[in-house]
Amino acid sequence: MPATTALRRTVPTLVALPLLVLAACGYGSQAKDRGAANIAPGAEKIDLLDSVRIGYFGNVTHATALVGNRKGFFQKELGGTEAKYAVFNAGPSEIEALNSGSIDIGWIGPAPAINGYTKSAGKNLRIIGGSASGGVKLVVNPDRIKSLKDVKGKRIATPQLGNTQDVAFLDWAAGQGWKVDAQSGKGDVTVVRSDNKVTPDAFRSGSVDGAWVPEPTASRLVADGGRVLLDEASLWPDEKFVTTNIIVSQKFLKEHPKAVKAVLKASVETNRWIEAHPDLAKAAANAQIEIDAGKALPAEVLDPAWESFQVTDDPLAATLDAQAEHAVKAGLLEKSDLQGIYDLTLLNKVLADKGEPAVDDAGLGGRR
Repeated sequence: MPATTALRRTVPTLVALPLLVLAACGYGSQAKDRGAANIAPGAEKIDLLDSVRIGYFGNVTHATALVGNRKGFFQKELGGTEAKYAVFNAGPSEIEALNSGSIDIGWIGPAPAINGYTKSAGKNLRIIGGSASGGVKLVVNPDRIKSLKDVKGKRIATPQLGNTQDVAFLDWAAGQGWKVDAQSGKGDVTVVRSDNKVTPDAFRSGSVDGAWVPEPTASRLVADGGRVLLDEASLWPDEKFVTTNIIVSQKFLKEHPKAVKAVLKASVETNRWIEAHPDLAKAAANAQIEIDAGKALPAEVLDPAWESFQVTDDPLAATLDAQAEHAVKAGLLEKSDLQGIYDLTLLNKVLADKGEPAVDDAGLGGRR
């Protein structure tokens, strides 16, 4: 399957306010360096590098990284350069690791990528590819909420103030004509900021009536008796929106383009393998989650979670732009400059080598 075509929209320019959280849809462990193995004897190092350090979350929407690690796709393309891995459970720690040089390349959600870029005045990272689209749902207690209009007056959990799902829910609520103070979460509907790891307990106890959350949290709530009231994909043109991107340190990109291209080639190859072998890929991702997070997902959570998102090489740049615009409307971002956040040059070379069409940066490419 070729990379999907990016949606085209008007480009706003944005900068994070000090209170905006650098949060992503984390559902995993603290960062840890797992290392890599299976380097072929005599394999040549890329750019004379001993290793490339790759970060991601132990989360199904980071399936490309999970499967690429488990099945050895990254190590194969890096040859004699060791693929090392670090697993994160939140965007801020991954951005900090990228800034400090503890990792070189990372899989991460759109909100921390935007904030990491704007807070560094465009100097610390580039988005170099896409990884996942979709996998976010509004799940509710069916005894308390039977229709969308019933959400008014209820308590709805989101992962963190200013994170991708928090902004999406605030934007959707505003579209219903409801007023909510973004900072406090109080208004016609109460927004409860709750870590994805504790939201299922809050849902079971009845302290929240529903949650706008990513997978696998959404499917975990369904397994606990919740009902999907709304799939966020239904709100987007072609039902596609960015959930996970690939970012790289600008310094590493400039100094080691061959290594970056090798990781992108492995990412594309992994996505093709996932598309061709969905059941094997699901099992491989869950096996890696068990290693990274300490516990595999049960079938009643894994199966629906796996079906609700798509892997993609396309970063769906116009939808990241739209998500940033939603944050501006909610009062969580103010306008500044996102020009240059994307550099899709190497990805498009990889796609061209495979005879596939280029992906689009929605006018947000170019170097500063």
